[in-house]
Amino acid sequence: MMKKSTFGAVLAFLFAAAGALTAAALYLRRREKELDEYERLLYSDMPADGEEEDDEETSYEPISTEPGNTAEEENTEL
Repeated sequence: MMKKSTFGAVLAFLFAAAGALTAAALYLRRREKELDEYERLLYSDMPADGEEEDDEETSYEPISTEPGNTAEEENTEL
């Protein structure tokens, strides 16, 4: 027969192992849901929530090199 302290140690180890497996399973389930959502957004034809479809090309303005001038002022000076 086992000593009470040995039985307690084995029981504590089993509970720790069960807790670790449960935590890992919950983490993997949550991670899989995040990846599914990312994949759905990546491959969907519709824009994500809060985004509008923009048929126009994005226009970029040059960055001002002087601290007092804005990019529009610099373009008019040329």
